Amino acid sequence: MKAIDWLRLTALSMLWGGTFLFVSLSLRTIPEFTIVFLRVFLAAGTFWLLLLATGHRMPRDWHTWRAFLFMGLINNAIPFSLITWEQTQVEGGIASIINATTSCFAVVFAHFLTKDEKLTTRRALGVCIGLFGAYVLLRPEMVDGVSMRGLGQVAGLVASMSLALAGIFGKRFKSLSPMVTATGMLTCSSLLLLPVAMIIDRPWNLNADLSTAGAISGLVLLSTVVAYLLYFRVLQSAGATNLLLVTLLMPVSAHILGAAFLGEPLYVASVAGMGFIVIGLSIIDGRLIRVLQNGYIRRPVVPVPEPEEE
Repeated sequence: MKAIDWLRLTALSMLWGGTFLFVSLSLRTIPEFTIVFLRVFLAAGTFWLLLLATGHRMPRDWHTWRAFLFMGLINNAIPFSLITWEQTQVEGGIASIINATTSCFAVVFAHFLTKDEKLTTRRALGVCIGLFGAYVLLRPEMVDGVSMRGLGQVAGLVASMSLALAGIFGKRFKSLSPMVTATGMLTCSSLLLLPVAMIIDRPWNLNADLSTAGAISGLVLLSTVVAYLLYFRVLQSAGATNLLLVTLLMPVSAHILGAAFLGEPLYVASVAGMGFIVIGLSIIDGRLIRVLQNGYIRRPVVPVPEPEEE
């Protein structure tokens, strides 16, 4: 990758890592479903304005909108709701580590649901190590039965599974503009979440302050709109394989932001779990193995002497 790609990738990891910070701040005065609804609804509105400004047109056929509806369900409504509830039980840094297992589940699901992305020995090893990292995180919460923190982390794992399925399902939108896809998906997820937020949270009784409004604004504009635009830019310039690296950087960003702004502690289990997950993702990516092979396993080059002149 070029230097600009690394800068974009780092910025994307900070934006997505900031998601957990903004959610933690929002949860102080706003319940879970209302946070998720505001995130997707306001982001959808922003994307509609961008579409009008750039001249893009949305498809009108029912088949495409039905796909948008399902994508909005498994990529936004379900995982965002689960992760937001998870953060009522655990710190944002731990939630971000659990979220990093998405790539592990994606490799497994792709093996069964696609024809050209089968499991290899290397990828299977990476998945096993990554999921063992999730077990390291969960184990302390399961000693005397599953605690609420444990249930929160299980919710995060289910969210990762949903996001992994969405990554595979989303390949069918290759013929559409990324902005069009994001707009359709966010619009449909807004429609799905509106009745849920109204019935369960009754948001008209809420008393949000300016700090909460700022957190919601950051969640919508930075961690959703700007992040999606940057995501698709990195995807176009660096490719899907390099984009996988953001899952390695995001937990680190989330931990740094959580510790800096919220004073979140760093647990031994979270460090160990993150270590295993990072190793597993590195093996799945294959980049680290190639570096080691080229740097340490490569045979030494023996110089060939030039023939002497007679």
